[in-house]
Order: sequence, then C-alpha cells, then structure tokens
Amino acid sequence: MMTRILRRLTTLLAAALVAAPVVAADTFVFTAIPDQDEARLMERFSKVATYLSDQLGIEVKYVPVKSYAAAVTAFRNDQVQLAWFGGLSGVRARLLVDGSEAIAQGVEDPNFQTYFIAHSSTGLKESKDFPKEIAGMTFTFGSKGSTSGRLMPEYHIREQFGKKPDEVFSKVGFSGNHSKTVALVQSGAYQVGATNFKVWKRELAEGKIDPSKLSIIWKTPGYPDYQWTIRGDVDARFGAGFKDKVQAALLDMKDPDLLASFPRKGFIAATNSDFQPILDTARELKLVD
Repeated sequence: MMTRILRRLTTLLAAALVAAPVVAADTFVFTAIPDQDEARLMERFSKVATYLSDQLGIEVKYVPVKSYAAAVTAFRNDQVQLAWFGGLSGVRARLLVDGSEAIAQGVEDPNFQTYFIAHSSTGLKESKDFPKEIAGMTFTFGSKGSTSGRLMPEYHIREQFGKKPDEVFSKVGFSGNHSKTVALVQSGAYQVGATNFKVWKRELAEGKIDPSKLSIIWKTPGYPDYQWTIRGDVDARFGAGFKDKVQAALLDMKDPDLLASFPRKGFIAATNSDFQPILDTARELKLVD
C-alpha cells in the first residue's frame, strides 16, 4: 500500500513539474485577469510581452491564469510582478502586497461603464432610469471578482432594491467572463445580465451580437476600473528605476494594433488613490476587509 502511495505521489509531482512554466530568475513576468476567452488574451498579451521586452531590454513573459482570484494570488506570491487588473482585483492585490502601485490605466478607464443587457423576450427597452422591472427575472453577473461584471452592478442593484441580488432575482449566476455573459443572455439562458461596455462594443462590431435577441437596457454612471499594477520590490530585483521604466513603456505604447487589442486609445498614469471609490464600494459590499 505504502509503495503504491509513494509511486502515485511521485507521478503527481512529476506531472506538476512538467505543467509549471519555467521562468528564469531575471525574467519579468506579468499576467492579466481572464475577462475574455483565453485565445484572445494570449494573442493580446504575447504582443505586450514582446513590446515590453524591447522597451526594457530584458526577457518579459506573459503567464495566463484561469480566474480573477488566481491573478491576485500569482501577484501576491511573486509569481508575477506586474498585472493588468480590473478595479476590484487591483485593490485586492495591492492590499496583499505592501508597496505595490497602480502605475497606468487606459484613457477610458477612469470613466468605465457596465451595461445591463436583456433578452428580447423580456420586452425591456433601454432607459435612463434603472430598470426595476428586472426584479423576479433570472440574472447573470460575470466573474465573482469582476468590477464591471459584479461589483458595480451589485452595488446598483442593492441601492435600488435594498436587497441582495439573490433576494431580487429568481436565479443568479456567475458566467466567469464578459463574453460568456453576452452569450448566455443572448441564448435566453438568463433573461438579464451585466457586462463590460468595452466587450459589448467589440462583440457588436464583430457581429457576435444579434440585436433582435439582445439589447442594452441601462448604462451605469462611470467609475474607475482597469489598471496596470506593479509590485513594490521590482527596483530591488531588477535595478534602480525599473518601476519608472515599466511605467514609461506602458505610457508610450502607441502601436495602433496593440492598443486596439485591449481596446484602448492609449494609456495614462494612474495612482492607488484613483481607485479609492472601488475600495470604498467593495468594503461596503463586504467583498474586501
């Protein structure tokens, strides 16, 4: 029995070692929250890795993760030193890693939006007022750790109804990412959902949204969202001034093809204080301590 257990443990350890990416000690590693399908993210961030390698003069590697929580964990454990976070995941990561800083955000990110969307069978139409008719319907968020797909829509739902989402809707789901939210509501699997306005616009332009089946019913007021966050110990590891070099490289990203993959018009400087509204909202909803 003991021999079989030892053989099994050896096999599992070998498999883990094969699966784990081998990263040199002097490689600068980053990740991103999986807010869209993995193939699209790999295409986008592989280009970013090449760009940063050229700008910084060292090897830069992108490592994908399977969940928002995994992105935060990788950052906390120093498996990555830089991450493209959403507002909530960035706040969580910076609370866990002393000295970490938000250093850049998209031009559009200080005024981000969530779109509430509905299947045509609901009969709901777009309105400037919050659609209270959604009470009693089925509703899907995106990821549990998403700012635009969970934090902000839940905030507005609680503000309007004075209740938790599962007390407002007949069924509540978490799709995992914004693309899946759009697909689930369009299919009728859920009557209503909340999605990132950038993903909505892109999928509409790509013909993935059928306006006869799916439409926007309400747009949230703007709030701060995505940002690049870097660990506070990078200068000690990669040399004095390294953090500033990374920030400068991100702010100087001008390649239209690269920017279009985000999609962003460009990047501007960010600070931790820019995301105080997200931290305050997350604490109010008890999503962070």
